[in-house]
Amino acid sequence: MIAEAPHCSDVAPIARAEPASLFESDARWDWLLGAVAVYILTAIGRIHQLFPVVGIVHPAVLAGALAVALYLHDASRIRAVRLLWVPTAKWLIALFFWMVLSVTGALVMSTSFELVVGDFSKTVLMYAVIAGAVRGGRDVERVAAVYLLGVAVYAGVVLLRYDVGEGSDWRLGHLDYYDANDFATLAVTAMPFGLYFAHRGRGLLSRLFAITALAVVAVAFVYSGSRGGFLALLATSMFIVLRYTAISFGTRFGTLAVVAIVLIGTATDRYWEQMGTILSNSDYNYTSETGRIQVWRRGIGYMLQHPIFGVGPNNFGAAEGTLSPLAERRFFGVGVRWSAPHNSYIQVGAELGIPGLILFAGMIASVLAALRRSGRTDDPDAVAPAAPPDLTQAIHAALIGFLVGAFFLSLAYLEILYTLIALATAVEKLDREAHAF
Repeated sequence: MIAEAPHCSDVAPIARAEPASLFESDARWDWLLGAVAVYILTAIGRIHQLFPVVGIVHPAVLAGALAVALYLHDASRIRAVRLLWVPTAKWLIALFFWMVLSVTGALVMSTSFELVVGDFSKTVLMYAVIAGAVRGGRDVERVAAVYLLGVAVYAGVVLLRYDVGEGSDWRLGHLDYYDANDFATLAVTAMPFGLYFAHRGRGLLSRLFAITALAVVAVAFVYSGSRGGFLALLATSMFIVLRYTAISFGTRFGTLAVVAIVLIGTATDRYWEQMGTILSNSDYNYTSETGRIQVWRRGIGYMLQHPIFGVGPNNFGAAEGTLSPLAERRFFGVGVRWSAPHNSYIQVGAELGIPGLILFAGMIASVLAALRRSGRTDDPDAVAPAAPPDLTQAIHAALIGFLVGAFFLSLAYLEILYTLIALATAVEKLDREAHAF
C-alpha cells in the first residue's frame, strides 16, 4: 500500500495553527478504513472478477456490510453522521429519492427497481460510509492510494491477460466488467492520484510505486483505443497544467511529459488514425442511426416526451425498443437494437426526467465548488487545510476526467463517480470541522 504523503510544502504559509488534535486519530489504519479499502478494491478495481478465487468469499458484500456496521458503531466525533450533511450529500439524497419516484412510472418497472434498490441504494450508502470513515488528511490519502492501487492492478491484469493485434483487433475488446471505453475513463481518473503520490509519496518505494502505476495505467489506456477517454485525458491534463497550483509547474509538466512519452511510445498508427476521426463527419457516430449523435437526439426526445419522471431508471434501452421511431420495425419482423444512451447526462435526463437532470447537475456543481474552495492555496489567513491542497486538487482533476469521459458513456450510476464524490465530501467535512474547531 502506498504510504501517506506529507502536507505540501510549497503552498502559501498558513497564519493560524492547524487544529491537529482534531485529526490525531488518523495516524494509523483501523478496521473501518480497512473494510472501506477492500470495498473500493472490489467496487472500483473489480479484483473479485479479475481473480475468481477471491470472489468465492463475496468480498464486496462482506466488506460493505462490515464497513457499515463499524461506521454505525463508531462514536468518534470526526465520524459523526451529522458531519456528512453538506450540500453535495443533500443533492445526492434528493437525486436518490427522485429515482425511487421515477420507478413508479418506468417502462419496465422491474428493471428500474433492480437498479435502484439492488444497486444504487448500496452505492449511496457506501458513499456515506467512505466519506464518514475519513478522520483526517492521512485517511484521504489512504483512500486515494487504494483507488490508484485498484485501477493499477486492473490495468496490469488487462495487459497480461488481453492481447491487441492487427486489423480489427488493434484495441482491447470486452474486459472484465468494464468495456474498453469505460476503462479508459477509469484510467484517467486514477492518473491524478499517481501524479500526487509520485510527488508527495513518503519514501522512495511509495514514489516508485506511483510512477510504475502511472506507466501501467497509461499503457493500458492506450490499448483501450477510446476516443472519449482521449478527450478526458486532454481535459485532465489541461486542468493539471493550469489549475493544479499546489504543485510546481515544472513538476506537474514533467509528470505529464512522462505520461505523454508512454502514450507516444505505445500508440500505434492505427491508434492515432482512430483519434483523428473524433471530428470526422464520416464516422459512424455521425452517419449511423445507432451512432451516438442519433442516439443522443432520441434520448433528448424521450426526456421531452416524459419530462417529469422520465422513462425510468435503467430503461433507456427499453425506450429504444418501444418508443423510438425505429421501434415500429418490430411489427414487420425487423429487429431493433436497444442501445445504451452513450452519454451520462442524457441518460439521467431521459431516465429521470428534467428534475432528475437538475438534481444530478446540482450534485456535480456542488462538489466542484467544494473542491475549488478546499483546494485553494492563495489565502494566507485561512486555517490550515485538514487535507493537503495538492491532494484535493488531484481529486478535482480526477473528477474532471470522469465528467468529460462520461459525456460519451453511460456511467451515471456507477461507483466510480460516487467514490470520487465521497472523497470530495470527506475533504469538505474535514475543512468544516477545522474551521469550527
